[in-house]
Amino acid sequence: MSHSCFVYDERLDIHVPSLDRPFEDYQLSERLAMIEKWEDTRGRIPTKVKKLEREIEGKLANLNEEEDFDLSCELNGEIAELASRINDLHIWYRTSQDEHSISVKRHL
Repeated sequence: MSHSCFVYDERLDIHVPSLDRPFEDYQLSERLAMIEKWEDTRGRIPTKVKKLEREIEGKLANLNEEEDFDLSCELNGEIAELASRINDLHIWYRTSQDEHSISVKRHL
């Protein structure tokens, strides 16, 4: 089975589910392959979050030293974008886990 039900999200640097029909409409073998693929991706999310947190820490250190207002604003924007990515990764990490475990238990 191809993993065409996943699309690469460049902003988050992961492949995320993008189903063209309800999960239950896929054959059992397809659902299991999707879950396996997602669990592999999901397992890498905490490492990605830690990397982004380190980037934020570095930018905060730069911000504390920055005296130029425009550059401070730019750093704040970059920090906000990184924090937004972390938030989105957390959402994917949690919601997909719950949805998949419920679907798997219900359909197996």
